[in-house]
Amino acid sequence: MSRLRQFFAGRSFSGDKATRKKLLLSLLATTVLVSAVIGVTAGVKSRRDSSSGDGDSAALKISGAHAIARSSCSSTLYPELCYSAIAGSLDGGKKVKSPKDIITLSLNVTIAAVKRNYASIGKLLADDKGNFTKREKGALKDCLETLDETLDELETAIDELNEYPFKKSIEAHADDLKTLLSSAITNQETCLDGFSYNKADRHVREVFIGGQVVRVEQLCSNSLAMLTNMTKKDAEEERKLNAGRKLTATDGGWPEWLSAGDRRLLQSSSVTPNVVVAADGSGNYKTVAAAVAAAPEKSSKRYVIRIKAGVYRENVEVPKKKTNIMFVGDGRTTTIITASKNVVDGSTTFNSATVAVVGEKFLARDITFQNTAGPSKHQAVALRVGSDLSAFYKCDILAYQDTLYVHSNRNFFINCYIAGTVDFIFGNAASVLQDCDIHARRPNSGQKNMVTAHGRTDPNQNTGIVIQKSRIGATSDLKSVQKSFPTYLGRPWKEYARTIIMQSSITDVIHPAGWHEWSGSFALNTLTYEEYQNTGAGASTSGRVKWKGYKEVRPKPDVTVAADGTGDVTTVKMLKKKSKTRFVIYVKAGVYKENVLLEKAHWNVMIYGDGAAATVISAEKNGVATFDAATSSVSIS
Repeated sequence: MSRLRQFFAGRSFSGDKATRKKLLLSLLATTVLVSAVIGVTAGVKSRRDSSSGDGDSAALKISGAHAIARSSCSSTLYPELCYSAIAGSLDGGKKVKSPKDIITLSLNVTIAAVKRNYASIGKLLADDKGNFTKREKGALKDCLETLDETLDELETAIDELNEYPFKKSIEAHADDLKTLLSSAITNQETCLDGFSYNKADRHVREVFIGGQVVRVEQLCSNSLAMLTNMTKKDAEEERKLNAGRKLTATDGGWPEWLSAGDRRLLQSSSVTPNVVVAADGSGNYKTVAAAVAAAPEKSSKRYVIRIKAGVYRENVEVPKKKTNIMFVGDGRTTTIITASKNVVDGSTTFNSATVAVVGEKFLARDITFQNTAGPSKHQAVALRVGSDLSAFYKCDILAYQDTLYVHSNRNFFINCYIAGTVDFIFGNAASVLQDCDIHARRPNSGQKNMVTAHGRTDPNQNTGIVIQKSRIGATSDLKSVQKSFPTYLGRPWKEYARTIIMQSSITDVIHPAGWHEWSGSFALNTLTYEEYQNTGAGASTSGRVKWKGYKEVRPKPDVTVAADGTGDVTTVKMLKKKSKTRFVIYVKAGVYKENVLLEKAHWNVMIYGDGAAATVISAEKNGVATFDAATSSVSIS
């Protein structure tokens, strides 16, 4: 390596800027290639040295370790990389007795690779002589940030794996471990995505960082696949042992990881803050960023920052070391944090966020997060969330394209209002939006609105967007012209995108097809898009896309009613009484001219059809009291 440094030192780069940039990138690529060759050579030498062992006994031990490794790696997406990456360690005398040991080896190899990438990118930035654009430098800094987070996640995963399966339930262990590795994979994608805006950006990606970052992503994927395979088997055994035991229910739909104390903080009419932010100088700090900077690091206790009514024009980041932070505003219409960073003006999407939260267990309530860049500035994020176990209550999140970036980890939104245009809820977190108002707004001419764009890249990632018991509609500026701007529930940003819309009200702003492709047939067979028990003019699934990955989830019917004779019966009538379990009646599309009576004896009945416009129960009953004249009458205790 010192010879390479001498070679660079003895050369002066002449010519125009583009030529110098290409030459520099080529030389840097050569540096990476040489480093890789040195690493491979060292690995081969290590294996050769260890092969002169103690005869048949050593050979049998090595054979057993290799057999476990081969078996474990067979469950991965990249089995040859999985095995070759750890093969040298198998011959080093380390005890390998189980798939858990193989996963630990794989994680250690991945950590070493991440450290090399971090050092290489750091050197590239330090040695830059103006060869990179503002956005390219920003993207490299994004890579450093996400690689740093990846190191923490992988090291935490090893600690968690060392405690497996004794500290908590198998399923809890599995969920935490999967979250860590899913986030590590997402971080590599984020690094690469920073170089996707134009040809010059993509050139930097291809020449320098692409191969090494992709390799780390694949190594993370392999660890995740082996972990998923191992924990799945163990969880099945745990469920058998726990059969018949009562499970603890969550309270009111809140996620079980959100403590009772935090739920009270989110809903309480009075919260005592640690510090106060006031733009008029009446608090401890004038800016939110200053209050965050002064907050304790790695706090195990809740640290509350009250943000008084006012408009705070700033970009705020809650970094990973700032844990257990809570923002409390004076009201979603009065406490507003706003900025306007965007891609057109040279930012990356990742770094455009008005507020970005990474430190775990972040909470926020009664605040507006806003990006005012506008639809012509393309990607411009109001709120980015990478904080694990984070929750937002009664918050407004307002922008246009890419409003809410649910980047990674586990997060929860309740009673929030989200408005935007293109892909305005996007990312690769495990996110639940419950009892929220989600509104498309008027985009630029020729644009289509996409409510979601999920970014799952690996089938083993435990990520997805769930919109539950919410209301999907349009802002006032879009309603009058919505026919000119088609709006869809989502499109697949990445290959294994996963989105579920359930028990929500959907207005006619949503196109009958429901969903839109990203580019041609990309991801249409691998995505997971599901709809369940939605209502409203835009909820009918009769005109939905016919992709392999899309389905309407319906309860299994006990009885199917079909006017055309293709079901069990041809009229809507009750066939079971006093059922202790749910009795489901599916009424197929058609017009049913009859009166239906659900009496007190009819317990636990559920009736569902093919959509409000497709399944119609209609009748006329004259000469009787109003109550008796109802087409459908319910009298259930």
